[in-house]
Amino acid sequence: MTAAVIEVAYAKPGRQLIIEVPAAPGMTVQQAIEASGILQQFPEIDLAVNKVGIFGKSAQLDAELVAGDRVEIYRPLVADPKEARRQRAKAAAARRV
Repeated sequence: MTAAVIEVAYAKPGRQLIIEVPAAPGMTVQQAIEASGILQQFPEIDLAVNKVGIFGKSAQLDAELVAGDRVEIYRPLVADPKEARRQRAKAAAARRV
């Protein structure tokens, strides 16, 4: 990666894509996503629904980027993590009895 780019990343089971776009002063998360063309490759991405982040930290679409940043588009959770943990604990307790 060269210093004058921003990476846009999205992953789903079986496929991950990282696209580099030229960094521009004042470029926002949304502008980087749109410039990457990733929305055409993954039509299921809905920026009104999918959360985004910069290097694993939650960000807003209007957050400004700097060269070298990596924008990440997150998929919605399939299950509530707390509920999944409860179910695993319940199943483990049942196995012990």
